[in-house]
Amino acid sequence: MKTPEPPAGMEMELKLELDAAGMEVLGGSDLLADAPITVSQRAIYFDTPDQALLHGGLSLRIRREGDRRVQTVKASGATAGLFVRPEWECDVAHDEPVLDHTSPVRALVGNGADAITPVFIVENQRRQWMIGGIEISLDEGRVIAGDRETTFVEVELEHKSGDPATIFALARKIDASAPVQLGVISKAERGYRLLGPALAASKAHRVALDENMTAASALQAIGFACLRHYRLNVPLVLDHRDTAALHQARVAIRRMRSALTIHKSVFTDRALPRLNAELRWLAAELGKARDIDVLLKRTKEEDVRAQLLEARTAAYDTVEIALQSARARGLMIDLVEWLSMGEWLRDDANAEARTTPVLGLAAETLRKLRKKVKRQGHELEALDDESRHELRKTAKKLRYATEFFAALYDRKRDHRRFKRFLSALEGLQDSLGDLNDLSAASATLRRLGVTSANAEKRAADPKARAALLEQAAEQHDTLIDSKRFWT
Repeated sequence: MKTPEPPAGMEMELKLELDAAGMEVLGGSDLLADAPITVSQRAIYFDTPDQALLHGGLSLRIRREGDRRVQTVKASGATAGLFVRPEWECDVAHDEPVLDHTSPVRALVGNGADAITPVFIVENQRRQWMIGGIEISLDEGRVIAGDRETTFVEVELEHKSGDPATIFALARKIDASAPVQLGVISKAERGYRLLGPALAASKAHRVALDENMTAASALQAIGFACLRHYRLNVPLVLDHRDTAALHQARVAIRRMRSALTIHKSVFTDRALPRLNAELRWLAAELGKARDIDVLLKRTKEEDVRAQLLEARTAAYDTVEIALQSARARGLMIDLVEWLSMGEWLRDDANAEARTTPVLGLAAETLRKLRKKVKRQGHELEALDDESRHELRKTAKKLRYATEFFAALYDRKRDHRRFKRFLSALEGLQDSLGDLNDLSAASATLRRLGVTSANAEKRAADPKARAALLEQAAEQHDTLIDSKRFWT
């Protein structure tokens, strides 16, 4: 059974990022041997002074190619590299938006549309090819917002006809020719980023779920959110070796793995074990550097810090290799394809589970995980390291599930209970994390060959351990006593 084509009026494109050298290699490759159509584009993006369009999920631009100006309104629908979203286009005579009563912009902001003004400009040189039913656009350009600007090089693969799966086959051929990374931000988002503060590590954002969704559509939304979370942090790791960004990239991978576990009743898919194993590998590669970052925060001795900093440099070298490897790049493309049109979406054996209302899935998932946390945390202070580690993993899954399904519980009473529950859960997870760091410190020092009697002694500090155990036990009791926010 083929995956259905996107509905008429919908745009479906896969975005890939590469560097200038990769662009030249790709542009001269046998894959793109035919002469391209070449166009120069200049687009002006508009918004209100308080960015009402951005916050409302719309973008408005006027793009000029030659003598033609086209006004385009797009509704946000970026899902970690795969952009599927409605759009509205019309020709205009000037670089001024035409916003009549039929415009979605007017519907969103009403009379506020009269305050719309230019906010940034995108200049782009585009080379374009058609292979099968896929339009390939190779873009090199810059975004200008006031006195700030940024450059970009990217490939957009837009589905025009035929089987959408050919997009992913073509993406793999392109990656084999010139290494590419999954792209998760639009040109409009690049511009809005220039209008804000300097980029910093990105935490997970709220997942856009609603109670009319099925379990399958919820998994897709959660999975794409996890991929976006990961990809937003990777450039900061590669360019600046940012500690917080590395931590968030690793969190994103763990969240993805938890999402797959939470939704395991939804699918029976032969690809899943391999994808999960690859995610485990990538998390482990990042984890080695993260362990050193945690130790550095706790270490004051200069001789030990010197040894740890040297080990950190080597660990981040390894992280860079892993993040830029064909293995990691291919995994991102594989995950987008699997979420979009994997076997699990077509298998009759799990059709009923796929169509389960998301509210039912959320309540059952949260109930089971809470019950498991309650059981595993019984007499927490007496648990050995292994049992406490299992509790920590389950608590982490419960927290991720709580965050995944947050949008389903916005009613006033539910939201109050949700906040109290999440606060208690965060406290428990933080204490268990500190205990884990304390337990793992000695092993990490030995693995790195770092020798220090003081560091070893502090890592095994019985007083600190006892205080954390007491705190974790109290937080476990607080969590279990918290009223459930789900029904």
